[in-house]
Amino acid sequence: MSSIVRGEGLWRIYKMDAVEVEALRGISIDVQRAEFIAITGPSGCGKSTLLNLLGCLDRPTRGKVFFDEEDVSRLGDAALTRIRAQRVGFIFQTYNLMPTLNVRDNVELQLNLAGVSGAKASRTAAEALERVGLAERMKHLPRQLSGGERQRVAIARAIAKGPDLLMADEPTGNLDSAQGRQVMETLWELNRQGQTVIAVTHNVELASMSKRIIRMRDGLLLGEGVRGDAS
Repeated sequence: MSSIVRGEGLWRIYKMDAVEVEALRGISIDVQRAEFIAITGPSGCGKSTLLNLLGCLDRPTRGKVFFDEEDVSRLGDAALTRIRAQRVGFIFQTYNLMPTLNVRDNVELQLNLAGVSGAKASRTAAEALERVGLAERMKHLPRQLSGGERQRVAIARAIAKGPDLLMADEPTGNLDSAQGRQVMETLWELNRQGQTVIAVTHNVELASMSKRIIRMRDGLLLGEGVRGDAS
């Protein structure tokens, strides 16, 4: 199995007035294709910062990020934007759906940004929504959906372009246990089909469904455990 993204000696230091905050302190991590990794740890330990670096949303202060063996840590903004648009799908705690667009149009909009338009975008959006179990909800507006359904629309939007890497930052954080379970099962099923997933989570159940759990504290990796194929 080959690496899809890896970080070597990653430091991320933020300057707040005269104070430097070390969000990450020399972390190294290697993510293999088709892995499902859960990153856990207390608030403020650097989980989301690490996710942002691996997903090309940010650059390390020191260290390197390799995406498909290309050093992307020093690429310009345009090149990083291209990688994010075409190869990385993002799911956040807040769904970030356009309230005036129906479900399919929300997914199509993301495809348009990735350079897909017309009938192909419409067909691809419908296929992505079917994969997450929302084929019957395509014409609904976000306000007509439950929280779990809205998050599954966000997942469909993220996977529609066929990303190499799916990044989820607290995807069940705003959901009750039943809705959260639906989202967890959707992510697990996508991984079973070969999608690489990295999820930042406080949710013990989501972490237990992953194939590898990475624990963080104070900007450092504390250790990891392999769960095997959750089934």
